[in-house]
Amino acid sequence: MKTKLSMIYWKGEKFWVGKLVERPEIMTQGETLDELEENMKEAYILMTMEDVPEKHKIKKLELAV
Repeated sequence: MKTKLSMIYWKGEKFWVGKLVERPEIMTQGETLDELEENMKEAYILMTMEDVPEKHKIKKLELAV
C-alpha cells in the first residue's frame, strides 16, 4: 500500500528541516534534501507503527512524570 503525503521543508542554519502537512507532529531533518526525504519516510513509519507485525503484544507501563 502506498501513502502520498505532503512535506513542508526549509533550509535551517545547518540542516534541511521538514514536517508532514497531514501529520505535523512528524518532523525531521537531513543534511541534504535526499537525506531529509529518507529520514521523513523512516519517521513516518516509526510514528505510525506500520512496521508492527499482526501478532504483537501490548503491555501497559506506568510512568512517573
